[in-house]
Amino acid sequence: MSRMGKLHRGTGFIVVALALTLTACTDDRPTAEDAAATLAAGLARLDVGQSAFVSAPASEVTDELATITEDFAPGSPEVSVAGVEETGEDIATATLDYVWHLDATDRDWTYSTTAELTRVEDGWQTAWNPAVFVQDLLPEEKLSLTSIPADRGDITGAGGEVIVTERPVLRVGIDKTQVSEAGQDASARELASLLDLDPDGYADEVAAAGDEAFVVALVVRDDADREVTDAQIDAIEGALAQPGTLELGPTRTFARELLGSVGEATEELVAQSDGALEPGDITGLSGLQLQHDAQLTGLPGLEVSTVSTDTAAPTQRLFAVEPVAGTDLATTLDPRLQTLGEQILADEPSASSIVALRPSTGEILAIANGPGSEGFQTALLGQYPPGSTFKVATTLALLRNGFTAQSPTECTEEVDVDGRSFNNAGTYPDEFLGTIELLETFAQSCNTGFIAARNDVTQAELAAAAQDLGIGVPASIGTPAFFGDVPIEAEGTAHAASMIGQGRILVSPLSLATMAASVGAGERVTPTLLAPGGATTPDAEQSDEPAPSSFTSAEAESLRSFMGAVVEQGGAQLLQDVPGEPVLAKTGTAEFGSEDPPRTHAWVIALQGDLAVAVFVEEGELGSTSGGPLMQEFLTGAAS
Repeated sequence: MSRMGKLHRGTGFIVVALALTLTACTDDRPTAEDAAATLAAGLARLDVGQSAFVSAPASEVTDELATITEDFAPGSPEVSVAGVEETGEDIATATLDYVWHLDATDRDWTYSTTAELTRVEDGWQTAWNPAVFVQDLLPEEKLSLTSIPADRGDITGAGGEVIVTERPVLRVGIDKTQVSEAGQDASARELASLLDLDPDGYADEVAAAGDEAFVVALVVRDDADREVTDAQIDAIEGALAQPGTLELGPTRTFARELLGSVGEATEELVAQSDGALEPGDITGLSGLQLQHDAQLTGLPGLEVSTVSTDTAAPTQRLFAVEPVAGTDLATTLDPRLQTLGEQILADEPSASSIVALRPSTGEILAIANGPGSEGFQTALLGQYPPGSTFKVATTLALLRNGFTAQSPTECTEEVDVDGRSFNNAGTYPDEFLGTIELLETFAQSCNTGFIAARNDVTQAELAAAAQDLGIGVPASIGTPAFFGDVPIEAEGTAHAASMIGQGRILVSPLSLATMAASVGAGERVTPTLLAPGGATTPDAEQSDEPAPSSFTSAEAESLRSFMGAVVEQGGAQLLQDVPGEPVLAKTGTAEFGSEDPPRTHAWVIALQGDLAVAVFVEEGELGSTSGGPLMQEFLTGAAS
């Protein structure tokens, strides 16, 4: 053989050997890392169909994952591969890191597990057991998440006095296991009658409930004032009173519209909560309890445990986070003045309110509504014409246009504006008709005298004066409120009506109390209900910074002299007998409705020392007649 032939044969041997070597070094089969990554992705989806297992089909493992998590609210975890270690030929151990987002906070449940991997032919299989998914999880166990309620924060008043806190209650209802089916309807009706509820409605609720249900009819305070006795409840077959606690104020009516209530979340609140609430959760339902629920509720505790898939009995506790108590909500309410206001209004049949402020600070001390308001927040949300109380703002506008207390005004029996007649109140004293000084016009509340001066004040100037006194100036008080509205444009009869607080001018009792407080403080007062640092959650009613006020202390001093004349010689002379510092006031009557004669709102605002008060009666007589005695009683009680 030639030398060339030998070389060719040798080269062929080298090529074959090299090919065999390359084949031996190149392995395109999946690695243990690939298998671990596929397993982690499947566990995060709760579907491991892309993985293989030593002793079970992947479909069975997926079904088992579904069973383990079927009642577990977080759904599925985040799963990542922390590392893969080869522990032998074709054997490896993968470490998996788990993160469960249990709620919207960062209180995550984290842990690691290991999975044993074995190469079988061209792939890897996992030795499956539930502990690969959850540490220490045993067969026939599934996950359970329990929310542990946190202690709810209290609502406090002036000086830190506790207003709302946990108080004992009784949940009174029918236990269907304790009365025969035939007797349930009669028991339900008897209990409803005892609790002054609708017998038909409650009987229907009992009938519709499950066979072993306890159907609550009413939650009652368990205190010395409880009218329904244990003996009365026990006398009804199947009736039961379960003791418990609930966040309540000192009495059933105390600032009820303002404070709101606490109870099981309604379907509407659950739907609006974006998953934060579940049926059965205790939450704020209305008022401050709802508006500041996040602060008051705190953070519930969380407990992850396992339960038996057969009996649902708890088996292991895997993870727990302690609850964080809610934070108290500090308000400026004075419990004594609040109670006083409610007691004074207790017999008033129409909607009514008393609002009290401290002029030096703007702190709201009382927001009382009478039973005639029927649960409506008249004091803060009512929108009514202010009548002659608005003459405080009208007088300020006149003073800014050159008037003084001694300026003459024409107080006639009637004044005609573009064909509409305006009159004084039917009780207006004849001796104060004619040309009288502005101070007397204010003290006697002469409508025609103010309307006669309408050409000396534009509507814009009237609105600016009202705004400088706080009417129409929004403030963030921690709960919804109406602060008043004075149109900046009005002509003819509309402008004439504005001069005496009618037309399109609207106020709330709060806004009139703010006006009075501004006169007392010598500057525009911004009302506040939440004590400094009292709220830790943003105020949904946060408003833009209002336009600055040009109200001066000299103007305030003049207005105080006008209001003093109302008590000394005008329509609020009954307030002279109030003990303590002199009282300054203004009464008002505002017509409404289409009746002839029209119905009237009755108003009184007053200042005494560092106290500003507005009294309102929706259907009253003259402000001095309906509101005056209420104001007198409130100021007298406040001074005692």
